Amino acid sequence: EGETAHFRLRYNGEAAPELAREVLQTLETEFEEISSTLNYVPPEAIGVVLYTNQTFSDITRAPSWSGALNDGRIRVPVEGLSSMTDELARVLKHELTHSFVGQKTDGHCPVWLQEGLAQYMEGKRSRTNAGALVSAYQNHMDFSLAAYETSWLHLPKETAGTAYAWSLATVEAMLTSGTMDDMSRILDRLAAGSTAEDAIRAVLRDSYADLNEFTVQYLRKAYL
Repeated sequence: EGETAHFRLRYNGEAAPELAREVLQTLETEFEEISSTLNYVPPEAIGVVLYTNQTFSDITRAPSWSGALNDGRIRVPVEGLSSMTDELARVLKHELTHSFVGQKTDGHCPVWLQEGLAQYMEGKRSRTNAGALVSAYQNHMDFSLAAYETSWLHLPKETAGTAYAWSLATVEAMLTSGTMDDMSRILDRLAAGSTAEDAIRAVLRDSYADLNEFTVQYLRKAYL
């Protein structure tokens, strides 16, 4: 087990103390960055569980529900790793973003905004998916943010992949029309009990339909 100012770490499987130290150091660095970006400091220590008996390939490039998870604790498979890697650092930042957003909104953030922000904060962008998303939208595929608000666990893998891609693109578009301070205000409104669409309308003056159209315009301009 390990402990820092903001984290409590334990193992599921054999101990890996050197890796654990690097994980905690990385998380503390990422904590300061995300805290500054979202203008928020979680009041509660964040639990971290390293699963040393599962393969790291379970989480590389995979949706969070099939590998690394965040159910209030950051749960990361790390079997075979003895030191920090760029990919592990990205996964940790993704999951840590979930912890921040979950606590900042008191658990009231829709899944699409959670996943869009987490991907954005870990450094992902929509360049590789822009063409396919715009084409699908033009062919009247329904990118329903309302449908993406609740759990994605029931979604088929391909549908979930589309949900992740559209959520990232939407967050990128939101941060183009607004700022990270605007995003923080949206999260504050969610914490106060506002619906997601009402919170976005209050801060960015956009409905879900407006936001979908603006997202397509953003993808065309930025990547196509």
